[in-house]
Amino acid sequence: MTSNEPLRTILLTGASRGIGHATVKRFGAAGWRILTVSRHPFSEDCPWDGGRDNHIQLDLADLDALPAAIAAVKERLPDGRLDAMVNNAAISPKLDSGGRMGVLNTDLTAWRQVFAVNFFSVAILGRGLIDELTSAKGVIVNVTSIAGTRVHPFAGTAYATSKAALAALTREMAAEFGERGVRVNAIAPGEIDTSILSPGTDELVNREIPMRRLGKPEEVAATIYFLCSAPASYVNGAEVHINGGQHV
Repeated sequence: MTSNEPLRTILLTGASRGIGHATVKRFGAAGWRILTVSRHPFSEDCPWDGGRDNHIQLDLADLDALPAAIAAVKERLPDGRLDAMVNNAAISPKLDSGGRMGVLNTDLTAWRQVFAVNFFSVAILGRGLIDELTSAKGVIVNVTSIAGTRVHPFAGTAYATSKAALAALTREMAAEFGERGVRVNAIAPGEIDTSILSPGTDELVNREIPMRRLGKPEEVAATIYFLCSAPASYVNGAEVHINGGQHV
C-alpha cells in the first residue's frame, strides 16, 4: 500500500487462533487496519499492533448483544468505510467423550448456539454494516466448511448444517449486496493444521485427501486475502474449496 492510498480496514471474527490468527498476520503484513471480534478478551500473545484498542469482546451466540457490537465497530470507523469483513468464528460442540454429535443426541440449546454463532450472526453483521461496506465497495468472506457438503466423521450435525446454510446465505448476500458494489464469497476449508483437529485425522488424510497432507492456516489466509484484493474484483458468490482435493 502506497502513502497515497487510504488505510484499508478489515473486521475479523474468530481471530484468536488457527485460520483467524493467520489471517490477521496476512492482512497486517499488507498494512491493513484490523478490527477483531472474539468471545475472549484480547490476549497479549496476539502479535499485532493496536490489537487491544481494536478488539471487541463479544460472544456471537448472544444475538441480543450484536447491535451494541455493531455500534462499537462503527465508532472505530470514523470515515464510515469497511473494506472487508471475514466471518471466521464458529463453534462445533462435541460429546463429553469427544465424539461427534448427531441428530439424535444434539439438544435444542446446542442447535441454537451453533446456528447463532455460525449463521445468524453473519446475517446480522452484514445487515448492520452494509452502509460501511457499500461506502468502501467492500468484500465479505464467509468461512464455510467441507462438512457443509458431505457427512464428516468428526464435525457434528449442527455444525455441518449451519455451514451448508452459510453457503446458501453467501449466495443470497452476493446477489443482494452485489447491487451495492459489495462482493460476497466463501471459502470451504477441509483438514487444516490447527489446534482443533480431532484424533484420527491422520488416517483421514491418508485415506481421503489426494495431496496426502493437512492444509496450513497460512494457505487459507492467503486465499482470503486474494478474495479481498483487486485481482478478485469480479469474483462474487463463489465458494472456494481449500482441502487438497478432499471434495473430489
